[in-house]
Amino acid sequence: MIVVGGGLGGLSTGCYAQMNGYRSTVLEMHEIPGGCCTAWDRGAFTFDPTASWLLGSGPGNEMHRIWLELGALQGKSMRTFETFNTVRARDGRAVRFYSDPDRLQAHLLEISPQDARAIRRFCDGIRAFRTALVKYPFLTPVPLMGRAERLRMLAGFLPYVNVMRRAMGTSMADFAARLHSPLLRDAFQHILYEKHPSFPLLPFWFQLASHANGSAGVPEGGSLGLARSIERRYLGLGGEIAYNAKVTEILVEDDRAVGVRLSDGSERHADIVVAACDGRTAVLDLLKGRYMDDGYRRLYTRTIDEPGMIFPGYVTVFLGLRRPFPEGDPCSTYLLGEEQAARLTGIRHPSINVQFRSRHYPELSPPGTAVVYASYFCDIAPWRELSTGPEQSSRVRRGVETHTLAVGRGRAYQQAKRRVRDTVLEVLEAHYPGLREAVAVKDVSTPLTQVRYTGNYDGTVLGWQPFLPSGDAVEALVRTHGPGLPGLSDFYLSGVWATTGGLIRAAAAGRHVMQYVCRDDGRPFRAEVDGSAPRPTHILEGVTL
Repeated sequence: MIVVGGGLGGLSTGCYAQMNGYRSTVLEMHEIPGGCCTAWDRGAFTFDPTASWLLGSGPGNEMHRIWLELGALQGKSMRTFETFNTVRARDGRAVRFYSDPDRLQAHLLEISPQDARAIRRFCDGIRAFRTALVKYPFLTPVPLMGRAERLRMLAGFLPYVNVMRRAMGTSMADFAARLHSPLLRDAFQHILYEKHPSFPLLPFWFQLASHANGSAGVPEGGSLGLARSIERRYLGLGGEIAYNAKVTEILVEDDRAVGVRLSDGSERHADIVVAACDGRTAVLDLLKGRYMDDGYRRLYTRTIDEPGMIFPGYVTVFLGLRRPFPEGDPCSTYLLGEEQAARLTGIRHPSINVQFRSRHYPELSPPGTAVVYASYFCDIAPWRELSTGPEQSSRVRRGVETHTLAVGRGRAYQQAKRRVRDTVLEVLEAHYPGLREAVAVKDVSTPLTQVRYTGNYDGTVLGWQPFLPSGDAVEALVRTHGPGLPGLSDFYLSGVWATTGGLIRAAAAGRHVMQYVCRDDGRPFRAEVDGSAPRPTHILEGVTL
């Protein structure tokens, strides 16, 4: 088996391939594993843009078992905070979304007693989801469940029918619009850091319930550390990884995937090919647009370019600070005025999420220092208009062809990055006087940075948006074809482009793909927890008010 892409989806696919007796090789165009699950060093600081929470970090749900099977959490501490996010209004008032639904309810009622009924119903939804999480199926894709397994799953959800109906049938935008308090109307829509106009209540309840259950913390060692742990698991199972290996074509003979061609012209042959890279690249470029029925053709040539159908990319600003700021919240969303928002190139909604990242990952910065991470959802088009350089460029360095090196993008692009950085500093200085003078290291990335490192379409990190026609179409196509393409044998799609969601969905996709592979090969699927290190420990941290 050849797996194209060494992000979490590709590494997971490789791990489960090895567990089931397949000889696999992961081909990754970057020099490190993880794809979007990454980090980089600037001086003495490590800047980690990915895991602000990790669903399944704690026990009591099927997500946790997947991480343990992949060796992702063993031997680490999982850190969870008493608040999931704090939303700060333009006038300085704050709404704290506590993990504990009882504490959250009391806080929200204090802010707006006239919204008591809506507040109680929202917090009751969190309480219901705390017990429902154990029933959520992550280990086996529903189309592969036997009749008895499906009946057990449905029976498990029977007590939650009404809350599930509300969770899917009520959008957060509609729920928030009915609140009397203008402060809460804004705050509720930014619980998940950014504004998600298409989301129903379900992901908000799921996320807050997971956080309340201690199963949405962050892993010691950060995002790249998470990827490195899965890489170790994969190599320990006998898998092989080739870095700086950019695939340019998937080889097909008699409607069967038989290998890949690399950028240096060499070929590698295999019985099975799994594309765990950017979905559009795999379908339209590596396979040259063949093997698409009407559904896939519509998805990858029309739907993908319609507004809102894929998650936008991010602009990120990192600041390495010479001193700690103990009063800094682990995570806050700041609602911005029009003038400040206008200075942030490509911004989708007038807000930025700010995290004192060293609260999440104290091990990634020197003692006595701090790291701030600010980000916003961003359209790539304005950055493309400013850039004068190529989006990706392959060059030979020290005798090795590399594909993710920096490229020149011109003066206007750099000026826009500096304007973003200065605006973020302006916002932070107003809340944390003296922060500007404490800055030792600065770093700004855009969706074009994401394109350069991963090749993801338009710099998206998460791929298809759920609860929209794009996510619905992906789910329908997988139900029809499995994670493959019609008319092409021995080929499978994995990672976030074969599903919807974040890190846990990417990891689960590898398990699911291998269940389909085993089914197609007529062999039983096997998976076991990595027992080479102790189970993770858990830390709950308070938040200074």
